[in-house]
Amino acid sequence: MTRVDCRFDGYSPDFDQSRKIAEVIAAGGNEFTLLVSWCDREKGVHSPCCLKCEFDDVPGWEVYGRNHDGRLRISIDDDRFVFIFS
Repeated sequence: MTRVDCRFDGYSPDFDQSRKIAEVIAAGGNEFTLLVSWCDREKGVHSPCCLKCEFDDVPGWEVYGRNHDGRLRISIDDDRFVFIFS
């Protein structure tokens, strides 16, 4: 899986802004993208939210993303928000 890290100095995008940034990055050079999983560490929520299948200290939502054709992991501000796209 390709990893992209985005950091902002002097500005702190909220979840919706971060998701839109991630969508633009994921769409670059791709005909089709799908958001497979995500995490909002500020609010302590993630999707899919029902998973409790950590593997080697990797949270369930990230394991899910990897195992469901996740090809791109986009991190905003040191994993404050994370988006996994297929």
